[in-house]
Amino acid sequence: MVYPIVKFGDPVLEREAESVTEFDTPELHQLIDDMFESMYVAKGVGLAAPQIGIGRKIAVIDVSNGENPGDKLVLINPQVVRSEGKQEGEEGCLSIPGFREQVRRGKRVTLRAQNAKGESFEMTGEDLLARAFLHETEHLHGRLYITHISALKRDLMKRKIKKKQRAGDWD
Repeated sequence: MVYPIVKFGDPVLEREAESVTEFDTPELHQLIDDMFESMYVAKGVGLAAPQIGIGRKIAVIDVSNGENPGDKLVLINPQVVRSEGKQEGEEGCLSIPGFREQVRRGKRVTLRAQNAKGESFEMTGEDLLARAFLHETEHLHGRLYITHISALKRDLMKRKIKKKQRAGDWD
C-alpha cells in the first residue's frame, strides 16, 4: 500500500516518535514494505514513519533508488553513535516538496539501530548515506532539515508554504 506523504505543518512531523518494542510481527513487516513502496513512488532515498503519519521510530533508506536491492536499509529505534567530518550539499525532504537548501552534515556517520527482527546492529555510512542517516533519524525526533538553515531562509520558506496552503496547493 502506498501511503500519502505527510507535509510540513502536520504536528506528527514535529513530535518525538515512539520507540518500537514489538518486532518480527506481520504488521511491522507489512509497514516496512509499504514504507519502501511509498518512498519509491515519491522518488525519495529515505522515509521515516512520521512522514506517513505514523509516530514510530522506523525509517527506511535506499540510496540506490531501488536499483540495488542490497542497499535497502531498515532502521528501527536508530541512534547516532558518531558523526565525523563535514559535508555540505543540497538537501530536500518529501514532506517539504519543492524546496531544497544547502545543509551541512557529518561526512561519516555511525548509527546503532535494530532490524525488523529486533536484532541490534551498528552501521557506518559516508556521503549521501551519512546524510540520509542523519536526516531520517532527525525525523524520528521531530526535527526537520530546515532547522539546519538560517532563520531568514527558514522564515521565507514557511511564508511560501503558508501562501501555498492558502491557495490550496499544499495538500
